[in-house]
Amino acid sequence: MGIRTPELLAKIDIPRQKLYYLEQKGYIKPHKTVIGDKEFREYSDEDVKKIELIWKHLKKGFKYKIAFANAMDELSNPQLNLVKTEKPA
Repeated sequence: MGIRTPELLAKIDIPRQKLYYLEQKGYIKPHKTVIGDKEFREYSDEDVKKIELIWKHLKKGFKYKIAFANAMDELSNPQLNLVKTEKPA
């Protein structure tokens, strides 16, 4: 279905506790599967993109709520990623 926690942590390089905090606050909702006495989280492609964008803004110093809002803006307006901030030559 999706990507599991260890693969996600390696891909995005986000600390596990920050990833779980995003889930705790409701910013992401991974699918949980119980196998025996263990619970596994699987993240959809949408979750992965959200986490990448939120983490990008958190690393810039934004608080969680603002980082989430900025990430959602980027997801709903892909053109924001295309805007260049460099001055023309």
